[in-house]
Amino acid sequence: MVEEIRQELINMFDEKNAELTVKLCPNYNIEEVLGIKIPELRKIAKRIVKNNEFEQYIKECNKAKYKKYLEEIILEGLVISYSKIELKDKLVYLKKFIPKINSWLINDTVCATLKVKKTKDQEMLWNFIIPYLKSQKQFEVRFAVVMMLDNFIIDEYVDEVISKLNSIENREYYTQMAVAWTLAEIGIKFNDKAMKFLKGKNNLDDFTYNKTLQKMRESYRISQKLKEELKTMKRT
Repeated sequence: MVEEIRQELINMFDEKNAELTVKLCPNYNIEEVLGIKIPELRKIAKRIVKNNEFEQYIKECNKAKYKKYLEEIILEGLVISYSKIELKDKLVYLKKFIPKINSWLINDTVCATLKVKKTKDQEMLWNFIIPYLKSQKQFEVRFAVVMMLDNFIIDEYVDEVISKLNSIENREYYTQMAVAWTLAEIGIKFNDKAMKFLKGKNNLDDFTYNKTLQKMRESYRISQKLKEELKTMKRT
């Protein structure tokens, strides 16, 4: 089955979009990218799940020995995210998938798809992602941070999110950007909490701190008065 899907993806090759993708994901070269747009990958993932081929597809993905195209890795993550199984079972598949993440595009697409709303599932997901914050691998840390961004910037978790972000020691680029992005979103939704954190003693490196301020200033949901204040807070 994986081979059939792989050929289907290859037949969808879009050179122009592949070139754009490589520019956005510099750790990939043009031979590793098919240029398939995310909505098209979502359609295929939903079809696999609808046809009850989820388990077979993921099993074959894990057995495949060849180097996968970027879009194949995204598709695998989407199939897991769209699957109709219980979250506790889905996390078993995710644990095997996360080490395959080697691009922000893979990471952020999958994170945006895996949504939870039930209280019990929120707690389960939270406990699952927390250990990844200690990882030495930037995309494992980014996975946890972006899952926080997409699921936990809410009253019940926001204080803990800020605390966990402040404890991250990984200083690689895609980790830094994810932390800044998440803190900026907190700054928009929970302005008082974010400003107290940013103005107080924190463990953010200068790049992440300044990038957080920048992302907040770029938001149309931040007042002009606050944007002016943020300008004065930049570290030099």
